[in-house]
Amino acid sequence: MRSVGTTTYSPPSGYQMLDLPKPELKGPKDVIIAVHAGSVNPIDVKYAGGAMKMVVSDTFPSPIGFDCAGTVTEVGSNVTRCKVGDEVYTRLPGSCRGSWSEYARCPEECLALKPSSLSFEDAASIPLAALTALQALRRYDGDLEGKTVFIPAGLSGTGSYACQLAKNVFKAGKVITTVSTAKIPKVAEYLGENVVDEIIDYKTSNPLTRIPAKSVDFAFDTVGQAMDFLPLMRPNGCIISIAMIPSGDQMQQWDLLRLPHNPTVPIYVRIPLNLMDSYRRRKARCSSVQYEYLLLEPNGKDLDSLTEWVEEGKLRPVVGTVVKFDDLEAVKKACQVVYDGQGGIGKAVISMGKGSIEQE
Repeated sequence: MRSVGTTTYSPPSGYQMLDLPKPELKGPKDVIIAVHAGSVNPIDVKYAGGAMKMVVSDTFPSPIGFDCAGTVTEVGSNVTRCKVGDEVYTRLPGSCRGSWSEYARCPEECLALKPSSLSFEDAASIPLAALTALQALRRYDGDLEGKTVFIPAGLSGTGSYACQLAKNVFKAGKVITTVSTAKIPKVAEYLGENVVDEIIDYKTSNPLTRIPAKSVDFAFDTVGQAMDFLPLMRPNGCIISIAMIPSGDQMQQWDLLRLPHNPTVPIYVRIPLNLMDSYRRRKARCSSVQYEYLLLEPNGKDLDSLTEWVEEGKLRPVVGTVVKFDDLEAVKKACQVVYDGQGGIGKAVISMGKGSIEQE
C-alpha cells in the first residue's frame, strides 16, 4: 500500500510516498481501516523530524500520522464496537502509527463510529486535538461551570477544540483566548458565536498583563508558557500544559513508547526531566496552583462523547487546509506550516479522495 513517510529523520521537505505492506489483524480485538482522510498534528511532524530520537529509535522506512477517518474492512473475532462497512475515526496508538496511508490497523478500544453528519475530512481533524482538549479540561479538580478559562492560541488545532468544549460542554463562564490581528474576525466564524468571551490580540497586547492577576481558574498551556501564567491564577487554580516537557516517568508511560521492542527512556534523560517537572510542580504549589503536563491517552469512549457533542452541535470541526494524498508537494507544504508552528488555522487534513481543496 502507499503511505506518506520517511526513510530517515526528516522535516516535511524529505517526506516520500512509500510502498509498505498492508497492515494485518494481529489480535482478536484489531480492526483494519481503509483510510479516507488523515490529519496533521505537531507530534506527527516533530516525531518524523527526530524529536524523540534520544528516547526511542525509529525504524525505517517509517510511516507518519496518528489521526484518521475511514471505513472498516476487517475485524478481529472479538470486536464488538464496530463491523465491516462502518465509518469510524481514531487517534491510532503508537504501535499502529501511520494514518497517512491507504490502510491502518487499530485496536477497537481506540476507535469510535464517526459523527454521521461529518465528512471523512472533517472527522479526521478531531481525534488527537479534541481528545487532548477534553482530557485536559477534565483534570480540573471541581466544576468548571461559571469559571474563567484561559486558552491561548484559540484557532490552533487543540486550542480551537478546547475553547468549544470549555464553553459548550464544561459551561465555563468566561473563555479567554489569543490570536493574531488578522485572525480576530475568524474566531466566531470557526468556533461559533458566544464561544470566546475575550479575544486578546497577542501582536498588540501581552496577555500576561492584559488579564487581571488572580482571575483565572483554569489555564490550558498550548504555547509553552505555563510558569508565566502563575500570576494570573486564582488560589486552587489549575494549569495543564501540552507545550512544556513531560517528566521522564510520564514519558516512559507514553503510548508512543508502547512498542514491541519495549524502548526505555535512558536514565540520563529520565532524571533531568523528572527534576524539571518536579520544579514546575513545586513552583505552582507555592502559588496554590495545580500544574500538570498532559500526555494524551487514546480512548474510544472519549471519542464516543465527542461524536455525541458534534451531533448535538456543541463541537464543530476546525479545518484550515485540505490537501490531496496523491499531491505529495501539497502534503509537504501543509505539513511545513504545522512544523513551523505559525500561520495555520485549525487542522490540516490529507484527503484520499479526488481533488485538492485549499481553505484558509
